[in-house]
Amino acid sequence: MGLTAPTPPARPPAESATATATAITAYGVRRLWSRQIDYYPPLRQRQLYLAIVVISTIYLYYALYTQGAVATQIIRHYHYSFTSFVVMIIAANVAGAFASLFAGLVDRWGRANLVAGGLLVVTLIALLGLPNAPSRLWFSSLITLLAFVEGIVLVATPALVRDFSPQIGRGFAMGFWALGPVLGSLTSTMVSSNTLDAHPDWRFQFHVCGIVGLTVSVLAAIGLRELTPSLRDQLMVSLRDRALIEARAAGTQPTEAGADAGMWGRVIRFRVVAPSVAIGVFLLLYYTLVGFVVVYFSTVYGYSESRANALANWFWIANATALVVSGLLSDGLRVRKPFMVLGMAMNAGGSLLFSLAATHAGTGYYTLAGYFVLMSVGGGMAYVAWMAAFTETVEKISPAATAPGLAIWGWILRLVVAGGLVSIILILPATSTLVDHGQRVRAIAAAHPNEVAVLSALDPASSAALSRNPDDIGALSTALREVAAQQGASPAQAAAVSTAARARAQQLTAARAIDPATLSVLERDSSDLTAAGQAIGEIVAKLHVDQATAVKLLTSLHSPAVRSDLGLVQRYGNILTAAQKTIPADDLAYLSAHGARVADAERQNPREWQRWWWVCIGGQVFFLPFIFVLTGRWSPRRAREDERQHEQAAARELAALRADAAD
Repeated sequence: MGLTAPTPPARPPAESATATATAITAYGVRRLWSRQIDYYPPLRQRQLYLAIVVISTIYLYYALYTQGAVATQIIRHYHYSFTSFVVMIIAANVAGAFASLFAGLVDRWGRANLVAGGLLVVTLIALLGLPNAPSRLWFSSLITLLAFVEGIVLVATPALVRDFSPQIGRGFAMGFWALGPVLGSLTSTMVSSNTLDAHPDWRFQFHVCGIVGLTVSVLAAIGLRELTPSLRDQLMVSLRDRALIEARAAGTQPTEAGADAGMWGRVIRFRVVAPSVAIGVFLLLYYTLVGFVVVYFSTVYGYSESRANALANWFWIANATALVVSGLLSDGLRVRKPFMVLGMAMNAGGSLLFSLAATHAGTGYYTLAGYFVLMSVGGGMAYVAWMAAFTETVEKISPAATAPGLAIWGWILRLVVAGGLVSIILILPATSTLVDHGQRVRAIAAAHPNEVAVLSALDPASSAALSRNPDDIGALSTALREVAAQQGASPAQAAAVSTAARARAQQLTAARAIDPATLSVLERDSSDLTAAGQAIGEIVAKLHVDQATAVKLLTSLHSPAVRSDLGLVQRYGNILTAAQKTIPADDLAYLSAHGARVADAERQNPREWQRWWWVCIGGQVFFLPFIFVLTGRWSPRRAREDERQHEQAAARELAALRADAAD
């Protein structure tokens, strides 16, 4: 039999080609919006979706925390005070809090859509918005918008993780999800610590962040999917439940938008709200480090931005490892609560050591790194177990209440963080002074170390009095005593200088009234009548005394005792005058206005930070009793017995559903 060439298909008319292209475009748009799948995906597919969620979360927090890595530069560039910078972060957290509630309300729009759309907005803010913000108001507004989007994704991403992970395996899945904030922080500090020296402009950090975001946004837009409401609104204890939940879903009517509105009332209860408050205060130290690690180490230990970020990497790496390992162990033992207790104890112990080191500026870099590892491992262990237990607690109320439950948690978490930031403003006034004025004062001191050392020795009251009236003898005598002590004079010698200034006040005033050139002539030849007459005239004019008094004062200047005392005064007076004249007028005025406050703040700052770390430790201890409120067993043996009973009940229900389907 011969072969016949196939007849080529007829070329479609132009109208048909256009219609086909339109249909393809419409399909693509629908696919980008309609992301639901009506079956429970196999392992590899679930791993892909979970990986996209984790990558998306990492990027989101990388973008959110980038400002913390270059906070000191941003504060200087936009002329924030430390207080106004913290207020901006407070406003951002409040916006994020209500965004979390918003995410719970619009959950039916699609959890995957919220994540994909949110990532695109964040990318544009990081790449185009923040580096080009023309003013402090614009920068603050964009940070607040960024935090609002983060509040939405904060609810959507753990909801997706919960949907794709049965309870046996929830700890491991939540461990990977919790990597998002930690690896976001780590990414921020790693990028900044390795690029700030070569690219010191803070905008470079946001440009890198934005470019990374373009890739992540495309990945989420193309690859992220979610379960249909009929599947995700069921409880899945283990993968053995897959057939059962799919059988249930096959006989379930599609859930209408707003059908779960009653879930809000069901999740606003003590066992949801109280643990949410507890985890919020437990994480106060974590969020403090996220926002102020550079500020802390620069003001307490004098670290550069890159060195502070490099030290922070120890915290984030240890925390990330603890999240995954603890989640895996928690799943294997089938319990959460023991991990929360052990983690809290480790976290509090490491935090206590870290807080004690605040008043010891000589604490070594690797000692601080060791404290970071201890506290971060404990914090990660407690947090991942809590997240798994919290979602299981909400599921016990109703699996369909996942989004509202997580929305309540996200709302409370952000409000607690905002309250903590308000406390930081009240507890850390010295940090505000150092951030606002410390850098310029230190720069002046570096340029004029000897002169600043002299001026720093002055009592602030004496310095201010001399600034108002250089002829104030009381202030001058005190200042000269302090200058003498600073120059190495003994207490007796310093007191003698002060006594001489007071005892020879009239002669000192007269000598200062005479032109230095005239005074120099008289010191060489006291009989020079021309110079004497000129000196007498200057004393009369400047001191407003009669001629006889002026003559008496001029004559007394030649007394050996007076000359000895004035020589002593002049020696240290010249040092003080030289210090004042060497420093530029603007810098001297700035130093006079802020130098004493900065010096006092440098003394107070470590103690204030230590008090704040103690508040954070109190929050960690407060967390302990609310562990008992969450669902879950303490004993692995009893937890496995619960699992066996569930499997038996699920098998019976599946058999009944299959029998009904056969009929």
